[in-house]
Amino acid sequence: MEPITEPSPFLVAWHNVMMVGVVVMIILGIMVYLYHKIKASSIKDYHLRYDYLNKYEIRNYKIATGCFGLAAMFGVNMYGMGSVHEMGVWFFVRLFMSIAGGTLIGYISYLVLEYYYPSRLDKKLKKLRYAPRINPKTGGPMRLLSEEEEDVHLDEGMLAEENVFSIDYDVWIDEKSGDVKIEKYEGRLQALQCNSCGFYTMRIVREEVVKQPEGKNPGELVKYYECSYCKSVRATSFKISTKEADDYKKEKFKFKRNKDIDLVKMEIHTISGDRKHYEFQNMDQARKFLSEFDSE
Repeated sequence: MEPITEPSPFLVAWHNVMMVGVVVMIILGIMVYLYHKIKASSIKDYHLRYDYLNKYEIRNYKIATGCFGLAAMFGVNMYGMGSVHEMGVWFFVRLFMSIAGGTLIGYISYLVLEYYYPSRLDKKLKKLRYAPRINPKTGGPMRLLSEEEEDVHLDEGMLAEENVFSIDYDVWIDEKSGDVKIEKYEGRLQALQCNSCGFYTMRIVREEVVKQPEGKNPGELVKYYECSYCKSVRATSFKISTKEADDYKKEKFKFKRNKDIDLVKMEIHTISGDRKHYEFQNMDQARKFLSEFDSE
């Protein structure tokens, strides 16, 4: 019996599809990356660029790296295409290796973008947030007001959002012309949007365990929310397991007054192992933040 020298029609079609897939995925990944860079650089307003990067940068990078992972998977399936002539064990081994390799690339990229890159992105966002502003009307420089100075330019709803750390407002002023620019940023604490007034001022004021967990039967926890602006209230029920029913007491922090403090940096370690970093301009802000902090 003569040895087979020509590959089967299926393998020819398979390798052609893999070759096209590599080219398409690489081009698509590069296009997504370049589109994101060009789009970000085309946004001249620092605040608008901040919002765009904060919302889309990690998402677009995940799409791009996903495309490169698929390209690698397709590329592995082309290995030995000149020597493999028929379906056999090697074909399925190569297919398994390609799937495993592509999954590994995608998973590593996801971990890097999900847990490492946010710290780098945060530095980039801070540069945009505090970069000097120019008055678009006069071309003159604008000054960023302090927390105490900016309150006069915020309405009651804005102040309420800042008081619960759900929204943070930066106020820039052109001292020559008196023009004011208010920029809105996500705050240090997440608050829910109130259905009555529409502000993000709905926060937890009290929790109550109405049913203790017993064995494998979950208990019930009720969280009571109140809007600090319009005083609307609501309650939401949550199930709790035996492990979550332990009474964890929060450590109470004591601060000593120090007039020489310029900046307060805080690192919070949650029970789940997460770490969160916060910065405050004075001790009063830090104390108020701790008294209202809820890791959920």
